[in-house]
Amino acid sequence: MAAGAADLLSRRGMHGTSLREVVRHTDTPRGSIGYHFPGGKAQLIDAAVRLAQQRVSEILERVLREHGAVEGVREAFALRAASLGESCFEAGCPVLAVAVERYTDDAKASPDAGAQQRLLDAANTAFRDWQAIIAAALEREGVAAPRAGSLAALVVSSIEGAVALCRAALSLEPINAVGAEVCLLVRTAISDSQPRGAAG
Repeated sequence: MAAGAADLLSRRGMHGTSLREVVRHTDTPRGSIGYHFPGGKAQLIDAAVRLAQQRVSEILERVLREHGAVEGVREAFALRAASLGESCFEAGCPVLAVAVERYTDDAKASPDAGAQQRLLDAANTAFRDWQAIIAAALEREGVAAPRAGSLAALVVSSIEGAVALCRAALSLEPINAVGAEVCLLVRTAISDSQPRGAAG
C-alpha cells in the first residue's frame, strides 16, 4: 500500500492520492488501510515518502560507490530519465509532491497543519538523506565538506527541476542537458580539490 501510494503521489500528487484511489490502484481491501494505517491518509503518505527515501537512497549509495562521484551522478540522472520515459512522462517524485502541496484529509476540506508539518519533515528528511549520500561521495574524492554539501543540494534540486521540465515538454532533452552540465560541475569540483604543484 505504501508503494502504491508512492506511485500515485509521483503521478497525481497528494490531492490525487486518496485512500479510495490507493485501494483501487493496489487492489487491496478497503479495511486493510485502516488496519495498517490507523492514522489515515497522513500516515499512509508518510510511509510512502519514507519508502521512496529508502529506495532512492539505496540506488544512490550503490551507483556512487560503484562508479564514483561523476559517473554515479551521471547514472542517477540516466536512471531518472529512464523511469520518466517508461512512465510516458507521468512519474515525478513522490517526495517533491509532498513538499510542494498542502495536505488535506480526504474527509475534510480544511488543511491539517499538524499533518502538513509532519509530512514536510518527512520530505525534508528524504532530501537531506539524498544530499548527504552525494556529499559523502564527493568528500571521498577530495571535495571539501562545505562545497560537497552545496554541490549535493545542486544535484538533487537539478534532478527534481529537470523532471518538471521534461514532464512539461514531454521530452527527455532537459534532463539530459541538465545532467551533462551538473556532471561537468562535479568533475571540475573534484579536479579543483586535487593538490597542485606537488613534487613528482
